[in-house]
Amino acid sequence: MTNSIDSAAVAASGKTVSVMDLVLQGGFMMIPLLLLSIGAIYIYVERVLTIRKASTTPVQFMDNIKSLVSKGDIQGARLLCVQQNSPIAKMIEKGISRIGSPLKNIEVSIENVGKIEIFKLEKNLSLLATISGSAPMLGFLGTVIGMIQAFIAIAQEEGSVSPKLLSEGIYTAMVTTAAGLFVGILAYLGYNYLVSRVQKVIHQMEYTSVDFIDLLQEPN
Repeated sequence: MTNSIDSAAVAASGKTVSVMDLVLQGGFMMIPLLLLSIGAIYIYVERVLTIRKASTTPVQFMDNIKSLVSKGDIQGARLLCVQQNSPIAKMIEKGISRIGSPLKNIEVSIENVGKIEIFKLEKNLSLLATISGSAPMLGFLGTVIGMIQAFIAIAQEEGSVSPKLLSEGIYTAMVTTAAGLFVGILAYLGYNYLVSRVQKVIHQMEYTSVDFIDLLQEPN
């Protein structure tokens, strides 16, 4: 019965509040939240494409490398790595270029290249994590500012305070909290997804480097 009365009241008033209306009601604090959302989307898309490209090493890559190295075709093996242009291929290419050096030097060379490639994969992930934490805080700040402005308006109101004035101030203030949480949650989910993808690539890099070192230790 109550829901019917509420629906009739809304229909009689003829007023509906859209998402865009709420965004516009959020005030100036919606501007940094909008910029953070754009930045989060850009970082996420750019990282997804980069990580996907980094993990596209063919399954037969190491088999071909093993075959070429076993035949003594070092230049052919290096050329195959250059053609792949992936973190795994760059690590193996560095190891192949050090063949003839002590095994420890080869391991260090591969490890150094791996660190550089991991740094490239993790680029801007910390910034995405910062957005996931700062967006809700900015939203709460906007709410506090909105509540202060609402109470100032109430204090300046002569006579009795209308419920409409009070409710408008409150829902305007709460819009920034909802927006901040929305941006923060999406950025947090995107960050964790990207971290899991990077860890998967790192595992592939470690497995491949160990496989290559084992190849060099095999008897001729």
